[in-house]
Amino acid sequence: MNKCIFLDRDGVLNEDRTDYVYRVEDFIIPEGVPEALRLLKEAGYLLIIITNQAGIAKGLYTRDDVMQCFNYLQEQCDHLIDDIYYSPHHPDYDTHSLTRKPGSLLLEKAMAKYNIVPDKSWMIGDAPRDMQAGRRVGVRTVRIAQDVQLSPDCDGCAPNLLEASRFVLECA
Repeated sequence: MNKCIFLDRDGVLNEDRTDYVYRVEDFIIPEGVPEALRLLKEAGYLLIIITNQAGIAKGLYTRDDVMQCFNYLQEQCDHLIDDIYYSPHHPDYDTHSLTRKPGSLLLEKAMAKYNIVPDKSWMIGDAPRDMQAGRRVGVRTVRIAQDVQLSPDCDGCAPNLLEASRFVLECA
């Protein structure tokens, strides 16, 4: 049985934008992300990205674009991430899919594939839908937000991934 940190992508591993991030030149990794991933990996966590990528359904970019950004992130972070799961759907453009957060199907698939124990695992994201998806599968949650006040939809809040990783390690 494994423990895991599920990570949202935009707003957690890279700077979010009002439009979509799908080109490597727009993929900005915030300070502290490689260190945070290293700390979590050294503590024995699997690191798996769970991300909505609705721009695919909207025809703005392709699956290859998503993977190019993932490969760039891996190169910049010493290949510490174990896997990426993404939902290419949007209910207004193709289908209502349980893979799209707040649905939890992508987390469930990863949990089955990697034999992940929910009560030793976490979801780190920047949106309520990330917290909802994590709660649906029984993992604890940390929300990345500039206002770090604890809200009822998460177990902890932090201003960035490095602080979130420190919170997780203190709770472990």
